[in-house]
Amino acid sequence: VDIAIFPLFRGRIVFQDVQLDHAALAFEKSRDGRRNWLLDRRQRDSQARVTIRHLAVSDGRIEYDEPAQDTRLNARIATAKRGPDGASAPLTFTVQGRYKGEPLVAQGAGDPVLALRDETRPYHLNVSGKIGQTAVGADGHITDLLKLSAADLQIVLSGASLAQLYPLVGIVFPDTPPYRTRGRLVHGPHQWRYEKFSGEMGRSDIAGSLSIDTGGRRPLLSASLASTRLDISDLGPLVGAGHAGEGSAAKPAPTGILPSKAFRTQRWNHMDADVTLSAGSIERPEALPLHRLSTHLQLRDGRLRLDPLQFDVAGGTLAGAVRLDGRVSPIRAAAKLKVRKLQLAQLFPTLDRSMESIGEFNGNIDLKGQGDTVAAMLGSANGQVSLLIDGGEVSKLMMETVSLHLLEMLQLKVTGDEPVRIRCGIADFAVKQGVMRPDILVLDTDVSRIDGSGRIDLGQERLDLTIVPKSRKLSLVALRTPIHVQGSFAHPQASLDKGRLAMRGLGALALGAVNPALALLPLIDAGRSVESECRRLIGEVRMPGR
Repeated sequence: VDIAIFPLFRGRIVFQDVQLDHAALAFEKSRDGRRNWLLDRRQRDSQARVTIRHLAVSDGRIEYDEPAQDTRLNARIATAKRGPDGASAPLTFTVQGRYKGEPLVAQGAGDPVLALRDETRPYHLNVSGKIGQTAVGADGHITDLLKLSAADLQIVLSGASLAQLYPLVGIVFPDTPPYRTRGRLVHGPHQWRYEKFSGEMGRSDIAGSLSIDTGGRRPLLSASLASTRLDISDLGPLVGAGHAGEGSAAKPAPTGILPSKAFRTQRWNHMDADVTLSAGSIERPEALPLHRLSTHLQLRDGRLRLDPLQFDVAGGTLAGAVRLDGRVSPIRAAAKLKVRKLQLAQLFPTLDRSMESIGEFNGNIDLKGQGDTVAAMLGSANGQVSLLIDGGEVSKLMMETVSLHLLEMLQLKVTGDEPVRIRCGIADFAVKQGVMRPDILVLDTDVSRIDGSGRIDLGQERLDLTIVPKSRKLSLVALRTPIHVQGSFAHPQASLDKGRLAMRGLGALALGAVNPALALLPLIDAGRSVESECRRLIGEVRMPGR
């Protein structure tokens, strides 16, 4: 042992260098906060301890026990024999046990002498291990090993979900699919930076840089992330849905199609975040025509905001803002989105080419609700949903089928389909307590005009709509019967309507026709039509008795 003389005059014991052979050390922090390595009588004064600057161990066993954190570790530290040239051999170590309730196993190597408190000499360290389902591999330098005043490491990190890092590091990450990343981890005063990392998350790639600033009232996570290939199923856990990697054999089948997994708002007050994300291309089912994604996520004081949030969808855009207030239970949610220039032909890419439509959608979505899941938020939502198509073309066979023109349907089956002009299409829904009721629901073409009424229950995920076709021409063989669409979102069914049910649907249409429609006019202006059929149609439905 080498002891420093001058600190003794200040009542401090400082060992400059300590060499141990076959040492057995046991450290314990009790549930009431006492630590057995502190030398004051109450074992609470962090200054009342022996200070070791450099430590060499040829063979040592160390135990650490902290019951309050469910942590119990056993380590073995050893230095191999010197080589033929007399050079010091590296120090090796193994650790196993439990850390904050998670099983831990690790091994690694470092410089022969541990520079425990040397702020001028970086200590080289190579370590690999696993905590729970999170695997870590690191190689680089750490300065002041006990305080971690600085670090510069190349690190490989993988696990089942980023959310599992929270108990380990105290930083809130979202639920994600299994991930693996590689990058440079740098630590300085009050800040950790994970620089120029790249990797995979589920079936998506991910790259960028992030930093965590611990100098404020709460840690602040800042990140700039990019993906060249984003699989849409990997976003499922972020909105309370499953992802492709989750097994379904041991889980009951979901009763609905809306995400029903609760957000973990209890963690939102533990940190703030400022993150940008962009995705160049999106891997998705053919029926979901998404192409690019960009968003700016901010988490402040338990409130989460995505503003702006933009998807490229079917040749157009879905853009706006989503806000979630996690300070209250259940969460208060608000979404204000604009749909612009969506192409019908791309919006329904799975349709038979002979049934394909050509046209352009515009719309507004303005909803507020509450709930701890997306399904609950929509099931309690209030607001308005408006969609409008001004001009375009649609399959004539499809319109003849909806209008039940039997002779014309047979003729088109023989001669082939052809397009028919869309004059205007309007879907304007008032939403109250999760139930959508149409103020206006109409599709007007050169063949027929189709009006609709009824309700869409977002809470129960069920449809109950009546569609009434009104032919613009005389058909020799036609069925003048409304069509009833009902059932769940996952399994809707259509049937011919009869009697009193049909009369009730027509009555609802008459009531809906007198609702004001001025709010729809900006959607026409967002389109490309100058002489708009929709202006005429809105004028019609705003007139009493039409």
